[in-house]
Amino acid sequence: MNNKRIAFLGAGNMAEAIISGFIQSGKLSTEQIVVTNRNNQERLNELKDKYDIKAVTKDQLDYTTIDIFILAMKPKDIDGVIEELRQKITADQLLISVLAGISTTYMEENLNDLQQVIRVMPNTSSMIQESATAVSPGKYVDMNQVLLVKELMKCIGEAYILDEDKMDIYTGIAGSGPAYFYNLMEHVEEVGHQAGLDRELVREIGAQTLYGAAKMIMEQEETPKELRENITSPNGTTAAGLDALNEHGGGMAIIEAIKSAASRSKALSKKPEKKLALQK
Repeated sequence: MNNKRIAFLGAGNMAEAIISGFIQSGKLSTEQIVVTNRNNQERLNELKDKYDIKAVTKDQLDYTTIDIFILAMKPKDIDGVIEELRQKITADQLLISVLAGISTTYMEENLNDLQQVIRVMPNTSSMIQESATAVSPGKYVDMNQVLLVKELMKCIGEAYILDEDKMDIYTGIAGSGPAYFYNLMEHVEEVGHQAGLDRELVREIGAQTLYGAAKMIMEQEETPKELRENITSPNGTTAAGLDALNEHGGGMAIIEAIKSAASRSKALSKKPEKKLALQK
């Protein structure tokens, strides 16, 4: 990545997942990465020893040597971080935000003029480098920067460029999506266990079934509807199962789940007008 230096502001699980992906991909060297937090030296030492990267507290970080900052602290801490960044960085230093509910507009309005900001939203599967990550550009970045960030995020899975106004529906589909599948697997595991199968065996069978079905969607030309129709014989076992699923909510339950998660995401988002007073 052209020897760019990247600093993580925040040392939580998501920061670690991205650091691990960067290093395992071979696209970044350990010398290019520094991680920092406010004062948790024990956590910094843990990441330093595990990944052989530089780890310092915030007051030890030389902001002038960093090309890209990845904001990975808790979203509730954003206002204090904005105050610090406005005093220590320039507009041509790129900010990548992993903070849920914090819009690029919010950061642009409260940082330096023309501040370069890109928002990314990985999901929990980033922990195993299988994330579906949304990449949303701010106003003041060019396509080369967007493609650079997309390439970085592909170190933890797949990455997709989305407009900011699509981030809430992304949250409903991909951000909250893993929980829908886990919930499905809870029920699959329970019914299999009730029928006399070992729970771990049911879990493995169910997970392989989901994995195989997902892989077919990714690799075949047919749409999900066509794939479903291909394996649904009239009056067969699959038809019976789908009839029962639809009778008890089925597709409408999934639609409502996604809409509800997207609506909550929108309600929780920071609106830029709330903090404009910071610049006065």
